[in-house]
Amino acid sequence: MTAGSGRPVSVVLAGGGTAGHTSPLIATAHELARLRPDARITAVGTARGLEVTVVPAAGLTLELVPPVPLPRRPSVDLALVGPRLVRSVAAAVEILRRVEADVVLGFGGYVSTPIYLAARRLGVPIVLHEQNALPGLANKLAARLTRHVFTSFPDTPLPHARYIGLPLRRGITDLDRAAAAPAARSGFGLDPDRPTLLVSGGSQGAMSINRAVLGARERLLAQGIQVLHVLGPKNLTAETVEVADPSTGARYRPLAFVEQMEQAYAAADLMLGRCGASTVLESAALGLPAVFVPYPHGNGEQARNAQIVVRAGGGLLLADADCTPDWVGREIDALFDDPVRLPAMTAALHGVAKTDAATVLARATLEATEPMEANR
Repeated sequence: MTAGSGRPVSVVLAGGGTAGHTSPLIATAHELARLRPDARITAVGTARGLEVTVVPAAGLTLELVPPVPLPRRPSVDLALVGPRLVRSVAAAVEILRRVEADVVLGFGGYVSTPIYLAARRLGVPIVLHEQNALPGLANKLAARLTRHVFTSFPDTPLPHARYIGLPLRRGITDLDRAAAAPAARSGFGLDPDRPTLLVSGGSQGAMSINRAVLGARERLLAQGIQVLHVLGPKNLTAETVEVADPSTGARYRPLAFVEQMEQAYAAADLMLGRCGASTVLESAALGLPAVFVPYPHGNGEQARNAQIVVRAGGGLLLADADCTPDWVGREIDALFDDPVRLPAMTAALHGVAKTDAATVLARATLEATEPMEANR
């Protein structure tokens, strides 16, 4: 497929801030490159987000626009939204013109709004993917501007929505978790044969989960359960040091961040963590049982995200306020001590997550350029 005058198709992908936006963006970008090796692929983010490091590390070209945060309460920042949006849309228009964009694919977040508005101004087709069960503001807006709307979850309330699942990297979809477990544990400095709990509060960590696990750490290790704890880059302290139980030898291994999260999933028998869309659907795709602790603020999208796994029997939902050292020490130990429960939860996860969403979305994005082609 070319885009006028014999040039390769040019696709602009917008999304950033957290791994929830960057992970599906990167997965889809790689699938676009596989399907159309000559395509010009450009990612757009802001200087504030995780995309500044992970997108270039994935081999993708990254352009930046000024961020336009949307405050939830009246403030000086709220008064500045208009001028900031004007500047950001102007920057987005310049990028789309310079790369001769044939289609925009947005994943929501602050950066997507100016890209959507710039695409609308220039007449560039818009495709959007909403990763959460409850959509964010950017994608609520964009869903009114296009009929190319795709979702990770079956009941996301957006017009024209088509449920395809979450785009997942091939490092996730091609992984045999059981076969990879011993090497993954060894890679993190853990015993390859010992039961393992993965704790993850998302790319920034979660203080309530971190406190509960640290409070339960001694009990978990005494029961022979080793812990791989991804705390978030800002949460490593003097208390979060590697320790081992002198009797069982079980080890607590703290990390700020894991670049290849599939290796952490492979190392684990059970996960305790937040329930962003990526965490829910990546772990489900790998058959990893989980105890999900939704972020207690915002619009409740994390609790909704987890329902697809909880209803299937592959996970538990735990309120943030109930995530205490006592609960973690008692109930996580009970799950590991039950010879039937975790295998049954793994079996229940079979087929819950769609694993071809990156291919479906990449194809749909390329197809969205076809009406434009016919008019050239």
